[in-house]
Amino acid sequence: MMAFLKSREAILGGAILVLLALIASRFPGFIAPANLARVFTDTSPLLLLALGQTVVILTRCIDLSVAANLALTGMVCAMLNAAMPGVPVIVILAIAVGLGAIMGAFNGILVWKLAIPPIVVTLGTMTIYRGIIFLISNGEWVNAHEMSAAFTGFPRASILGLPVLAWFAIVLAALFILMIARTPLGRSFYAVGGNPHAAVYTGIDVGRTQFWAFVISGALAGLTGYLWVARYAVAYVDIAGGFELEVVAACVIGGISIAGGAGTILGTILGALFLGIVKNALPVVDISPFWQMAISGAAIITAVAFNARSAKAKGRIILRRAQAQGAQA
Repeated sequence: MMAFLKSREAILGGAILVLLALIASRFPGFIAPANLARVFTDTSPLLLLALGQTVVILTRCIDLSVAANLALTGMVCAMLNAAMPGVPVIVILAIAVGLGAIMGAFNGILVWKLAIPPIVVTLGTMTIYRGIIFLISNGEWVNAHEMSAAFTGFPRASILGLPVLAWFAIVLAALFILMIARTPLGRSFYAVGGNPHAAVYTGIDVGRTQFWAFVISGALAGLTGYLWVARYAVAYVDIAGGFELEVVAACVIGGISIAGGAGTILGTILGALFLGIVKNALPVVDISPFWQMAISGAAIITAVAFNARSAKAKGRIILRRAQAQGAQA
């Protein structure tokens, strides 16, 4: 119990409660259940992308193309619906997930087979995907009146008081917790990020594991692309511009080590919720939402510094234990 209270997740959970208490001291309505449900729904796209980014970062990689993937998939889904409004939503969902997974697989193959640094690959594909959006749309928007009621209504449909969008985030977060803890693939993500050389000796294919991490991230970005454009009933070239920064921030704030191999899904969930609360609270406390980017950047630097200090502390503990064992010998 004491170990959990000292954990990153417990500290972040406490920070979220303090943040809510401070906001509620001035605006009690912010913590009303209905408003908190809206905040969670607003945060759901960030959470979905952060889940995929988590498995990528755990393998010592990074995916900066997730927001561009979201935008391209969302535009394709919106254009498809505008051209053929009779296509069932389940088919559009399958297309969104499949297209996103293909874009993620493209990133993964370049990293795996050509050994190109992930940051270079995903910076390049981020630009490519944004360019493709402009080419297929000619820079034009797809607006609400061009979308069918079924297309826009699905993510907004309410189940037990929460929209389908929020349920996607809840269910997938639970599945990711199980995958990381209970499956060989989940354990491989940690092994590859923690010590890739040792992972090879245990029979784990490092490149293949990183490839599947990118596929998962891409699939979630594709799913989020449809949910995003359907919820807001608009698709355009610059959808989710700069959103990749918030995704990385959610992971790092939640304790996912940029060096790979460390962190938890629970931490990512809390990191996303922290940023979601901050983003929704800024207008309430009369602060410009444009400060969100600055806050995200500051949070990344702070979290990385915190992780670095924790790693040094663990290193000193290991060194002292080794010296003590050497003295006894």
